[in-house]
Amino acid sequence: MAEADLHYLTITELAARIERRELSPVTLAQAQFDRIAALDSALHSYACLMADDAMAQARTAEAEIAAGHYRGPLHGVPIGIKDLCWTKGVPTSAGMAVHRDFRPGEDATVVRRLKQAGAVLLGKLQLTEGAYSDHHPTVIPPVNPWNADYWPGISSSGAGVATAAGLCHGAIASDTGGSIRWPSAANGVTGLKPTWGRVSRHGVFPLAPSLDHVGTMARSAADAGVLLAAVGGADDNDMTALRDPMPDLLAPVTDHLDGIRIGIDGDWNGGGHGDGNTDAGALAVIQHVTDVLIALGATIVPVRFPDVARTSEDWAANCAVEAAVAHAGTYPLHKDRYGPVLSSVIESGRALSGTDYQRVLLRRLELRGQVVALFDTIDLLLTPVHPFAPLSLETVRSLGAQPGLVAGLQRYTCPFNMTGHPTITLPGGLSPQGLPIGFQLVAAHLCESLLVRAGAAFQGATSWHRHHPVH
Repeated sequence: MAEADLHYLTITELAARIERRELSPVTLAQAQFDRIAALDSALHSYACLMADDAMAQARTAEAEIAAGHYRGPLHGVPIGIKDLCWTKGVPTSAGMAVHRDFRPGEDATVVRRLKQAGAVLLGKLQLTEGAYSDHHPTVIPPVNPWNADYWPGISSSGAGVATAAGLCHGAIASDTGGSIRWPSAANGVTGLKPTWGRVSRHGVFPLAPSLDHVGTMARSAADAGVLLAAVGGADDNDMTALRDPMPDLLAPVTDHLDGIRIGIDGDWNGGGHGDGNTDAGALAVIQHVTDVLIALGATIVPVRFPDVARTSEDWAANCAVEAAVAHAGTYPLHKDRYGPVLSSVIESGRALSGTDYQRVLLRRLELRGQVVALFDTIDLLLTPVHPFAPLSLETVRSLGAQPGLVAGLQRYTCPFNMTGHPTITLPGGLSPQGLPIGFQLVAAHLCESLLVRAGAAFQGATSWHRHHPVH
């Protein structure tokens, strides 16, 4: 492969070449910065670059590997970090004007663990304000590299764009209501949202802590697993981080799913349960994925997913209250520095009554129990990411005036933040306009290894993850 084509190699492909000393981490890092310089003035995926630090990390990695001290599959690999993860001495704003000058005195746990794994950290990736639904008015939003007229997803917009466009080989991201899954689907990459608490949130700006999942985005399921293996696990700096042992996410990829039970609620996937129709393109992808999974040995089990008619509304209320608490130190004191969307969310959280909030929490517990029980009968659940074809920016700009469209967007994502279940999002086809369409697999709590295995098996049988935007 020509050096000019390195940007689309997967992490696992890079790791093999780096370990054999066929590829220099310094050469690789410089190639990434050259590509960023050539493309990111139009794509706007990075909030800031860390070129000096990254090149120093690349030189260290090269020297360590030459001396026989290979740390593992991230050693010397260029990675991007969503700009809500504290990075010592580096501006970390969480997409917010009020934090524009914040330079943390320590690394977030996920950043520290990436450094320990020998990764080369290229820079901080752009996101929506406070990781909610809109970019701050002073921020230029990232641009979908497949088509500038289409939505790049939120809130991990920069992570999706940079990974898809070959401006990093993987990214750390977060998901509170769909923020890994939407940009993964929109940009044709793989996103792994682990079980809530599987990854420490220490040093990660909160939006709604009980809904926030720190996860990974990459070009393949295997790569997403490599990243999660590096950053996950217990952390005494975050006592909400789960102490359960991390699963083996680096096991050899298998080419079969014999005995795996895939649950499908055809009515819900199709827009039943009284919540609107699903686009024919999204349904065609689900059927294609179903056929592939069956060919790989999986068994399809018809299921009835719990009623989530109120879940989108409950998620919004839950998120708003927690956001109001998370921003209490800067809002309303610095209200004038907030954008209108995040400001309005915080105001709604401040206004919600305690009794109404308690009702939301009780319904949330009921939903969680129902979904936990569902996984007594299945191993994985297959759903769309959202019930639409890829969304144009024109359509997205109208979301505020179309509550039904918002509810549809959240239909298959928010429930699994409310319940804390792990998910993986994979590209499964292309629209007639040549834009990627994703799908979602959901697993029982702590079963990320099964998601990685199933995703890798699907990607071993298909090539959708090998499609890239033309740049």
